Amino acid sequence: MSLVTPQQVEKLQETLHAKAKGTPTYRFYALYDKVYRWDVLCHAYACCYRNHGAAGVDDQTFEHIREYGPLKWLRELAEELRKKTYRPQAVRRVWIAKPDGSQRPLGIPTVTDRVVQMAVLLVLEPIFEADLQPEQHAYRQGRNALDAVRSVHALLNTGHTEVVDADLSGYFDSIPHGALMKTVARRIADGSLLGLLKRWLEAPVEERDDRGRRRRTTHNRDQGRGIPQGAPLSPLLANLYMRRFILGWKRLGHEQRLDAHIVNYADDFVICCRGTAHAAMTVVRDMMQKLQLTINETKTRLCRVPDETFNFLGYTLGRCYSPKTGRAYIGTRPSAKTIRAMCSTIREQTSRSWTFLDTEEMIARLNRQLVGWANYFCLGPVKAAYRIVDTHVCFRLRQWLGRKLKVQGTSRSRFSEPYLRRLGLIRLEGRSCKHLWANA
Repeated sequence: MSLVTPQQVEKLQETLHAKAKGTPTYRFYALYDKVYRWDVLCHAYACCYRNHGAAGVDDQTFEHIREYGPLKWLRELAEELRKKTYRPQAVRRVWIAKPDGSQRPLGIPTVTDRVVQMAVLLVLEPIFEADLQPEQHAYRQGRNALDAVRSVHALLNTGHTEVVDADLSGYFDSIPHGALMKTVARRIADGSLLGLLKRWLEAPVEERDDRGRRRRTTHNRDQGRGIPQGAPLSPLLANLYMRRFILGWKRLGHEQRLDAHIVNYADDFVICCRGTAHAAMTVVRDMMQKLQLTINETKTRLCRVPDETFNFLGYTLGRCYSPKTGRAYIGTRPSAKTIRAMCSTIREQTSRSWTFLDTEEMIARLNRQLVGWANYFCLGPVKAAYRIVDTHVCFRLRQWLGRKLKVQGTSRSRFSEPYLRRLGLIRLEGRSCKHLWANA
């Protein structure tokens, strides 16, 4: 269930956006007092509470705040902000496993810092939304990853079939603070707010070893680069810095000269070209070097569709075949990697450690997972992918039921597919999809 923005907060955002949109060179001078405005701060708290999230370095949770009294807690925080005695705390670092076996660092601010960052985001987002480029699809209202996939598909079907499939090494950890703050200051002239942003960027990072001992580092401050993934402001700041690349690409004439068009989602982007991919790749390398970002050469490649395929945001784009006529077309389909990842998730959710759940609860959990996955992977010919996932979830549910009921054997005769469907397990293969196709 979505959270409704209070009318006064929405009016403030509309006013800020209209001013930014109508006057592209205007700098906002008085914003800090909006951050601790009562309606803004209360809505920021509600947004963070809805997302829940783990505790930061101070171990404070929303449950603690509920016991203390949210209104009292918010009044004290508003007073700290008004008196400018608020100071950000360290960011707790955890590591999230990626599908390729590597790990992604995630920074978890304290609840207090998350609420204040969310309040700042409510004020800044409508301003910078006016400046973000149409090629940017991530973390923006009314845009999503499927829109980015559709944009790439449209370019492929207008002859832009040479693709620079680019990958950046540690984008969030590489963003230079000086250049980023310069980008923010182009619109924001409020010194108090800029100082707050700078302190967040330079906040120390705390990790715990296997024995629970804490260790703090000041790498971001020492190196002058990096924004923590997991903080409410990080997506907006990441978009702002990527905007420098996209805007430069167009203003320097590369888009028109090379007939090469960028599609961006967070730190992922592809450039669809009409026979100029090699030249585009050379320009990208040069621009990224100037932006102090690093191209991951092992994952960056040139691709010629339809003879080759490439992956973008979980989809494989390239030549597909109509199951009815057999004709070829340029389309999209869920990538093999995402299908394997989904099967792995199902395997984890139906492991021995979950046999304490009721059957109804297990099926409800699986159904939520299946529906969420299928709602995203709904473009192009998805029937084959759905069939694989359907077969795997039935197999795993049979094994789980056998362990839970302590019965010998988990054959189809004991737990047939019709029986599993009667228990409530949904079937993906019969769902409709939204085809993206054209002649190859």
